[in-house]
Amino acid sequence: MPGSMADIEKTDLGPLVGAIDQGTSSTRFLVFNSTTAELLSHHKIELKQKFPKEGWVEQDPIEILQSVYDCMETTCEKLNELNVDISTIKAIGLSNQRETTVIWDKFTGEPLYNAVVWLDLRTQSTVQLLSKKIPGNNNFVKSKTGLPLSTYFSAVKLHWLLENVRKVKRAVEDQRALFGTIDSWVIWNLTGGIDGGVHCTDVTNASRTMLFNIHSLKWDVELCEFFDVPMNMLAEVRSSSEIYGLMKSGALEGVPISGCLGDQSAALVGQMCFQDGQAKNTYGTGCFLMCNTGTKCVFSEHGLITTVAYKLGRDKPAIYALEGSVAITGAVIQWLKDNLGIIETIEEIETLAEEAGSAHGCYFVPAFSGLYAPYWEPTARGIICGLTHFTNKQHIAFAALEAICFQTREIVDAMNQDFGTPLTHLQVDGAMTNNKILMQLQADVLNIPVVKPSMPETAALGAAMAAGAAKGVDVWSLEADDLSPVNVEQFEPEINAEEGENRYSTWKKAVQRSMGWVVPRSRLSGHFDLICSIPLGFFIVSTIIMLIGARYISGDP
Repeated sequence: MPGSMADIEKTDLGPLVGAIDQGTSSTRFLVFNSTTAELLSHHKIELKQKFPKEGWVEQDPIEILQSVYDCMETTCEKLNELNVDISTIKAIGLSNQRETTVIWDKFTGEPLYNAVVWLDLRTQSTVQLLSKKIPGNNNFVKSKTGLPLSTYFSAVKLHWLLENVRKVKRAVEDQRALFGTIDSWVIWNLTGGIDGGVHCTDVTNASRTMLFNIHSLKWDVELCEFFDVPMNMLAEVRSSSEIYGLMKSGALEGVPISGCLGDQSAALVGQMCFQDGQAKNTYGTGCFLMCNTGTKCVFSEHGLITTVAYKLGRDKPAIYALEGSVAITGAVIQWLKDNLGIIETIEEIETLAEEAGSAHGCYFVPAFSGLYAPYWEPTARGIICGLTHFTNKQHIAFAALEAICFQTREIVDAMNQDFGTPLTHLQVDGAMTNNKILMQLQADVLNIPVVKPSMPETAALGAAMAAGAAKGVDVWSLEADDLSPVNVEQFEPEINAEEGENRYSTWKKAVQRSMGWVVPRSRLSGHFDLICSIPLGFFIVSTIIMLIGARYISGDP
């Protein structure tokens, strides 16, 4: 019938590329124009975190997977409403939270335990015990992986699951268990799951497991033996830009999944930091400063880690990076909302901070999961200090934002010391960069300009670029002359350097006071077990005595 909806021609915008951005707090699916890098549509779903015990952080792998499916379907519906032909989506990329550990049954597809999130601290005693097995003059773990032995990385989480979860132990014994970071779990399911799903990961995610040799770009036998991890449960390691498999269901069935990077590597690509010395800082649940070091591994002497930045094709070289990781940045704002209730929405933090104008001597160290770079101090815990009768929620809100900036300053200082050439500006991205107070504070604390792109979700953009550039897709050129210019907003320092230094030095005093608050349980375990056994032993002995006494009184033989 002429004029019906079926006859309306869909808008052809040229080849499009989709990107799954699977983070700690949310999942998104975004669709970009591969020629202009314009964001056409997206959908976001918030995710829950579980805290079953103090220091434990988990997520439901099924909830994560369902959020991916739902975001993809809803975004496609939105594109249809915009009269955009979804058949022009030629590839899908994936950016994901790193280190978070999933084990599942390859025959049923069932997760064998909740995903153990990168922030999780349950492995503190495991780390302490394993560190005693490393020779003092031969830290082969760090030399092979670029990583310090820490609760942060996947290997210790996997070791804990293998030791403590009976369901996992049985599946490993029956050779049914598969291990993966979130990228592996998502790709395996999207490409078929139990019906031929592809069990793979990319070099950036593999480099965060502490089982991967960043020099040979292979799983390392010695590391797997050290952490007691069977190698048959590991994913195949691929480059960050190649066709891994095809979507097996949904509106995008048949579309290749052809890009995969850990979220911080994806942001580095999205910020187009392709040259040695270029750096970006991402503000999300945590905060991550990553600097491209080219084809050479550079090892830090100031608390940073060495990692694989990207490998954009099977035949392309691996590019490395130095990274400074801060555990709690955006998560502290979520904590102020969910735990203290001083804000009802995340956006309110900016209003409160603006009302305060300063922290009035209040300092916040949000070491909820210990301290990451440059300290790697698991015994630290969060503190708020400098409180007076005058302190109110506005000052605490300001102090929380300032803490994010001070933590970034610490890793910028470490990066400058390792490189010898200070950064002249800081490229930033992530959802928190929409907070103008935060961005201005960051410029003031660093005393250098902060440069924010107009589209802050650069991790998703980087994943889309990698997917579109993959051999066999070839719809996105990564040649310098072909990259679209990016509109930016720049924040200049507005306070004098001396004032910024004074505030920073006072905050560092607070950091020192946050350390040593907890003692890993293994140091207390012998005494703890003895103490715990006393009530039970006393109960058993006293019960026996009572029974004997009762028989004696009753005159029974």
